[in-house]
Amino acid sequence: MFNIILAIHIIVAIAMIGLILIQHGKGADAGASFGAGASGTVFGAAGSANFLTRATAILAIIFFTTSLTLAVHARKQAEGQYRLDVPAASQAPATAPEPTPAPAE
Repeated sequence: MFNIILAIHIIVAIAMIGLILIQHGKGADAGASFGAGASGTVFGAAGSANFLTRATAILAIIFFTTSLTLAVHARKQAEGQYRLDVPAASQAPATAPEPTPAPAE
């Protein structure tokens, strides 16, 4: 289960990076208002921005969800590993073996 969530997390992260790089910044809107040909795109004049914004938002939600899920899973795995307030496992103190008596002559 952990590996599946991790794979989804990595794929969503790469897709989100790609979508963010495709989007135009705020300064690009000024150029589009002077007839940059935005109405001839696949999504129409404003459809591209809405689609990319929604897709990025959905991917961001999935990314945060997988991040939280991975964090909870990692915490459950490491829960009992490092405890400072619990004494070490009960071990008998190391004692030297009793010497064997020397044979009588």
